[in-house]
Parts: sequence; C-alpha cells; structure tokens
Amino acid sequence: MRVTANAYREAGVDIDLEATAIKALIRNLTFRRKGSHTMLGNVGHFAGLIDFGTQALALTTDGVGTKMLVADKLADWSTVGIDCIAMNVNDLYVMHMEPIAFVDYIATDTLSVEKMAQIGIGLNEGARQANIDIVGGETASLKGLVNGLDLAGTCVGVQAKDRIVTGEKIRPGDKIIGVPSTGVHSNGLSLARMVVEKYADYDEKISSGKTLGRELLTPTRIYHESLAVADACTVHGMCHITGGGLLNFLRLCPYGFRFDAPLQPPAIFSWIQETGKISDIEMYRTFNMGMGYAYVVPPASVDAVTAIVKGARVVGEVTERPGAWLRDAQVT
Repeated sequence: MRVTANAYREAGVDIDLEATAIKALIRNLTFRRKGSHTMLGNVGHFAGLIDFGTQALALTTDGVGTKMLVADKLADWSTVGIDCIAMNVNDLYVMHMEPIAFVDYIATDTLSVEKMAQIGIGLNEGARQANIDIVGGETASLKGLVNGLDLAGTCVGVQAKDRIVTGEKIRPGDKIIGVPSTGVHSNGLSLARMVVEKYADYDEKISSGKTLGRELLTPTRIYHESLAVADACTVHGMCHITGGGLLNFLRLCPYGFRFDAPLQPPAIFSWIQETGKISDIEMYRTFNMGMGYAYVVPPASVDAVTAIVKGARVVGEVTERPGAWLRDAQVT
C-alpha cells in the first residue's frame, strides 16, 4: 500500500502534535531573570535573544535528527557535522544575528573513534563556512537510553539591537525571495527514509545521477550571505525552511504568505513524491522542496537581493489573508 495522506505522521513525525506539545511546554516557561542581561522578546522565534546593552546575544539549538541513520547506512559521518552547524547558524541568520561560537552535544550508546573523527571533520568544515569558533562540547555515553548516536549543538550569535530583523515590519505586498537548497537538508528524513526503505534502497540511482543515499546525505546549505544581504538593503524578514516546510513562514508575522512561483524542486523530491504517492501539500508541509531560505522584502529591495544571492528569485508575496498558500491551496 502506498503512502498517501498524513505521510509524515505515518513515518513517525506528527507536525500538528509537535506544535501542540511545544505550546504546552512554552506555557510553563514563565520565570524571567531579574537583573541585567535579561531576555528580549518572547519564547518561540527562530532564536532566543538576550539584552547586552547596545547589543543582543542570540542562542539557538538544533540537531541532525534521523539523518544520522542515513550516515550509518552509508558508513559515512564526515558531513553530518556541517548539517549540525547549518541547522543552528541558519536560525540565527534569519534575525540578522552573526554566529560567533558553537558547542556540540553527542549522545551515544557506544563510542567509535572512527565515527567521532569523521564527525569532527564535518563540524570543522561547518565552522569554516559559518566563520565561527567551536568552543567546547559534551559527549555522553548513554547505553540503555540511546540507541545509536545523536548529534546536536548550540550556537551563540551577536548583533547591534537596531540591526536585528524580527519580521515586525513585514506588510502585505512585500515580496518573498526564495533561495535554493542543496536538497533535503536535515528535515523530513523520517519520511524520506521510509519511502526509500519501503520501495528502493540507498544504492539506487535517480535522474540526478546520484544514489538515493548520497542525495539524502548531501549537507545542509549554510546561508552566510544573508548577513551581507541585510546590510545592503532593507529586509523585513527572513525564513529558514526546515521541518514544517512552508509553515515556517507563519512564525514571522500574522499576515499570509502566497507562493505562486515556487522554486523547481531537485530530483530527490520528485522521486520521493512520485514513489510514495504523496500530495503536493504534504510535500510542502514536510520538506523545503528546493527552497532552504527566503527573504521577505519590500519591492524596492528585490534587485539588490537577487544580485547578491545566486539562484534567488521572487516566489510569492505577503497577503492580507493569513496562512501559507501554495497557489490557491492552503498548507495546513
């Protein structure tokens, strides 16, 4: 039987339940520090901000997720460190925060010197791409609690308060500029793996000429150029498209986001959709579908953004009608 409706839920990830659970958690986060260096804003944006006088510090945390299982299948852990850093720094870039320092966290049932060495290679390359220092980390052997290896990390960013991009200036009529992804990145792997393991194998080649395993293991793009873009022109908002797909835009403001001309998805997405018989809406609420990052800008800034960012183009605009819309269909 083919995977159809609620495919991601069938693969083990319920986006709606996750959102409800997170809200339940946040409702209980009511304590606020007394004294200096308190938090700015509310819990729940892409990164948390801390008041440091004229500057703000930002903290974000994320991991590689079940992409680690693809690395295990291919016995290649040399790029997952890039994913770990990318998933963190990209969440800082959307607020125009400059990433400066990172700590990793590795939880495993059994330590492997070779696996740790390869993870270090990827972390170092991710740090180079993002221009950050890896200042420390923690490795925990948790046999009985962890089955395999989980890689996550936390990143610190900094920016002058008056240069932070929050999304509060977004207005209907603003243009959405999409930036290509390098593939699946590090979200939606539970569904992607389910389709591969049910209908094919990781060594099967697709139209791109790469195997499914190599497609899924391709590292997440680090969107470091966003700092230059936000310095060069007016940017009202930015979005890192991770788990939840187009629903990530709803974090930015109460207005709606209509996508009339989405970027062309890479071959891996077409293969997953056609093989698993998955609807467009399900794909766009699970994967980045070829757009890993986006800028929300006034029309006057479009030329400046597309001149700086290779492959970027207008994919839609902000509307009065709330929600995320793929042409005329709402993504829910």
